[in-house]
Amino acid sequence: MQRRILITGGAGFIGSFLCEALLSEGHEVLCVDNFYTGTRRNVEQLMGDKRFELMRHDVTFPLYVEVDDIYNMACPASPIHYQRDPVQTTKTAVHGAINMLGLAKRVKARILQASTSEVYGDPQVHPQTEDYWGHVNAVGPRACYDEGKRCAETLFFDYYRQHRLRIKVARIFNTYGPRMHPNDGRVVSNFIVQALRNEPITIYGDGNQSRSFCYVSDLVDGLIRLMGSPDDVTGPINLGNPNEFSIRELAELVVSLTGSRSKIEHRPLPMDDPRQRQPDISRAEKTLGWEPKVQLKEGLEKTVAYFHALLSEDGSSERS
Repeated sequence: MQRRILITGGAGFIGSFLCEALLSEGHEVLCVDNFYTGTRRNVEQLMGDKRFELMRHDVTFPLYVEVDDIYNMACPASPIHYQRDPVQTTKTAVHGAINMLGLAKRVKARILQASTSEVYGDPQVHPQTEDYWGHVNAVGPRACYDEGKRCAETLFFDYYRQHRLRIKVARIFNTYGPRMHPNDGRVVSNFIVQALRNEPITIYGDGNQSRSFCYVSDLVDGLIRLMGSPDDVTGPINLGNPNEFSIRELAELVVSLTGSRSKIEHRPLPMDDPRQRQPDISRAEKTLGWEPKVQLKEGLEKTVAYFHALLSEDGSSERS
């Protein structure tokens, strides 16, 4: 059955792939974005579809539309972007959640919150299960994002208990793929851009800290499965790839895939940067029948190809 679906942050990296996937299933999609980190370029290939609509709007202000489902994806997600204006980041996470929950309550829509593995902070439990309450610095430079997302989760479950709203909460772990912003400061995009430019690969700390990398198509599949799950499946549910890699292993793989002449350069570890990050996805496997399919090498090859084309295009425009 065709549904009218609102995606906030829909012109962002993950949001744009979500728009595509839902359109391919025959739904109508209203993409809302203030273009702080998202770009029209990410969704320009969808503009000719009569079931797709793009609206410029900031979720910190109320929105009055009629929809069946809401994916609340809006919020800058990389440290460079969310620390640039930390007050606005907190507003986007908290006021944005309040406004979208209010809309869902008014139109009786299902609503999914794109939460984050950052709610676990620098974890003292490994791998991280959804029952772990986290280890977060509430006054550190990352708190605008970490605590903003934690507060959003609180609001979602309060609306669920108080108003019986149909909610879904996904805790998204490191995700990568085409359409990542080349200057977002995330480790995958950083390494690929540096490698393609034959610049030093900057590793913060000793490089032994670990991450788990989920390709964007796998994540989008998980989000759609979660939204379509029974009403009593509220989450939170971890969505990420449980295969764990050290940052040094990632750097070496990127250098190998790009044929780069880059050398590794170490810099001090940023404050509150987590040492380990790996999802326990048992709940997603059991509840949603979901697990990631794209392995890191395959996903990186696609991402490298995207950035190679992007940098080549930018170089051509600069020369012209």
